[in-house]
Amino acid sequence: MKRVNVLILVLVVVIAAACSTTKKKDDDKLIVAAYYFPNYHSGDARHAANPDKGSDWTEWELVKKAVPRFDQHHQPLVPEWGYLDEKDPKVMEKKIDAAVGHGVNCFIFDWYMYEDGPFLNLALDSGFLKARNATDMEFALMWANHDWMDIHPYKLGDPQRILYPGKVSPERFEEIGDFLIETYFKQPNYLKIDGKPYFSLYDVQRFVEGFGSHEAARKAMDRLREKAVEAGFEGIHWNIVAWGSPILPGEKVPEDTPSLIRELGFNSATSYVWIHHVDLPEKQTDYEQVRQHYFTHWDSAAKEYGVPYYPNVTMGWDSTPRCDINTPWQTDEYPYMNTIGNNTPENFENALRLTKEKLLQDPSGPRMLNINCWNEWTEGSYLEPDKVNGMAYLEAVKRVFVDEN
Repeated sequence: MKRVNVLILVLVVVIAAACSTTKKKDDDKLIVAAYYFPNYHSGDARHAANPDKGSDWTEWELVKKAVPRFDQHHQPLVPEWGYLDEKDPKVMEKKIDAAVGHGVNCFIFDWYMYEDGPFLNLALDSGFLKARNATDMEFALMWANHDWMDIHPYKLGDPQRILYPGKVSPERFEEIGDFLIETYFKQPNYLKIDGKPYFSLYDVQRFVEGFGSHEAARKAMDRLREKAVEAGFEGIHWNIVAWGSPILPGEKVPEDTPSLIRELGFNSATSYVWIHHVDLPEKQTDYEQVRQHYFTHWDSAAKEYGVPYYPNVTMGWDSTPRCDINTPWQTDEYPYMNTIGNNTPENFENALRLTKEKLLQDPSGPRMLNINCWNEWTEGSYLEPDKVNGMAYLEAVKRVFVDEN
């Protein structure tokens, strides 16, 4: 009998240890998302109607024409996969396979929807959602509701011209909310946090302007939550993209982000790119210096915002391809900006690993990060392979989030 009791005790210890190990693995599981910028496909209706662009125009044209602007400036960037059209499902299948195979388990699409309709939607609607392997990864939307400016390319000194205003009316937002639920949130692989579709908002001030007050904007956000519940979800996970420094023309920094988060009822906060929080004092500001400053911001945001903060890891920054190539380069205003230099695959991998470690230090903290970006070629921040580094940036992601788990 004593021997039986001992065996039972050993069995209980083994099972408990296995459960503990399983729980630890579950607790350590991270959502590794990459922002996806969808301006690399032909056939967009707005480009087709623009006499300066045309139906075949994509930002690949700017990538191809980019030139070095100063000593040791690496331009043009050349994609190893070629200048692919992302609205083709087979092209998206290639991207999805590469992402999932290297530890990126979610694309957060920059999503453009204006008062008069969509923009740059074919990468998601015709490409990603129709790819045979789309359900191998999750996806979500970041509503890029900023003013779309005529800066592709931009000649320094020209008047800043708004092509598509980011502000939408309350009536239009009601339509947008219905469209979101039916078209995207109901997709089986749409990202959900605690049963709530994740929906991120880039420019909170533009959003509020459309309603006239914080109170009215909050009611509209709550109304979308109610619609989501009626559709069978637990609500909406509203995420705010917080930034402390403007980048694009016309952007204004919120006076009090923590108050905005509380008043509007956001569920979480994040960042789109490091330079929303870090100045670039040199033509090629060192990557490690920028990363250290961003981590300081992360610490402050996590304490002040009062909601979970999902950190960002930025691969690089170089917006010079959007500058008119016949205009002398100087630092003035976007896209005439300083860049991030020394953003080697090794330094990027170090940033990923430090971010992972920092997240896992808090047992009850958030389990998600995002990367800028899967394909911001005209802003110098991309994971897709190029002719110089090949798959090195994706391999860095794989080492940190696949091989080391």
